[in-house]
Amino acid sequence: MKILTVIGARPQFVKAAPVSKVLRAAGHEEFLVHTGQHYDPQMSQIFFDEMGIPEPNINLEVGSGQHGWQTAQMLMGIEKLLLEEKPDYILLYGDTNSTLAGSLAAVKLHIPIAHVEAGLRSFNRRMPEEHNRVLTDHASDLLFCPTEVSAQHLANEGITKGVHIVGDVMYNAVLGFTERSEKNSTLLNSLNIAPNDYLLATVHRPANTDNVDNLRAIFEAFRELDENIIFPVHPRTRGKIANLIDNMAEFAPKLKLIAPVGYLDMLSLAKNAKTVLTDSGGLQKEAYWLATPCVTLRSETEWVETVNIGWNTLVGADKKKILVAVNDKKTPKERPSIYGDGHAAEKIAKILE
Repeated sequence: MKILTVIGARPQFVKAAPVSKVLRAAGHEEFLVHTGQHYDPQMSQIFFDEMGIPEPNINLEVGSGQHGWQTAQMLMGIEKLLLEEKPDYILLYGDTNSTLAGSLAAVKLHIPIAHVEAGLRSFNRRMPEEHNRVLTDHASDLLFCPTEVSAQHLANEGITKGVHIVGDVMYNAVLGFTERSEKNSTLLNSLNIAPNDYLLATVHRPANTDNVDNLRAIFEAFRELDENIIFPVHPRTRGKIANLIDNMAEFAPKLKLIAPVGYLDMLSLAKNAKTVLTDSGGLQKEAYWLATPCVTLRSETEWVETVNIGWNTLVGADKKKILVAVNDKKTPKERPSIYGDGHAAEKIAKILE
C-alpha cells in the first residue's frame, strides 16, 4: 500500500512520528511531504532528528504568509505530487493549513483521505483551525478519532461511515519518548531551575498574540504570579511581545523567555513544571499524561475531557482568572485513561490495511 503523508507544523511532526514508524515497519510505502509551514530549525528539523522521523521525500518550502496564499501554494504543490505518485491514501493530521490543502487536493482527484485526529471541535468559528478540521472531516473517507466525544461530534454532523475511535497518537509519542527525555534532556540544568520550582508557559494563537489587550493581560498575570516562569517563545510571538513590552527583564524579572525547544526538552519542561499555562492544544494533553495541572489561556478547548476531570482549567486571557486558577490549582487524585491505550498508531495502520 502506498500512502502520501502531509505534514508541515510542529504538532504534526509529533503525531506522524509513531504512525510513520508503524506503517514502514509493516512494509508499506510512505511518501512523506513536508509543506514547510513551520520552517525554523527549532520548529521543524529538530523534531525529525530527535524522533527519528524519516527525511521528507520533498519539502514544498512554502513558509509563512496569509492564509489564502499559504494554502494555495500548498494545494498546488500537493496536487502535483498526488498526480505523480498516485497513492492509495493521503494521510492527514490535525487542523493546519497543510491539512486543509491536502484534503482539497485529494478530494478533487478522488484519492481516499485518512484523517488522524478527526472529530475535534472547539465550536469557535473564529479559529482558522476549526474550519480546517470541519472541512477535512467532511471530505475524509477514514476518520480516526481520539475519543468517543470526537466521534459523537461527527455523528452530530451526519458523519458515521469510516469513523474509528483509535485513541490519541500523541500518547504513543509521550510513552515512547518520555524515558529518553529524562535521560537526555539537560535543559533544566542549563536554565539553573529545579523541578517543581517553575511554571511552563506557551502562547502562540492569533486570538492572543494579535490582540494587544489579551497579550497584555496574560503578561501582567505572569508578572503578578511571582513565580519562576519558563516561556519557550514561538518566533511569531516574539515580535508581538517586543512591540508590547520594551524591557521584559524589568517588567517581569521571574519570566524567562527562551528559544523554541525540541520534543525531548518540552517533555522534560512539562513533566517537571508545577503548572502549565498554554493556549496550545497538544500541550494540554501532554501535561495531563505527564501528571502536570494545566491552565488553558483560551475560553474553549477541543480537549474537554481534561477539563471535565479537573486537570485543566479554562481562563481565556482574563488576568484575574489566570491568577486564581494557578494559585488555587489542586492536583486531582485520579488520572483515568481518557485518550486510549497508547497504541493508536498500530490501530490506524491495521485499519488502513
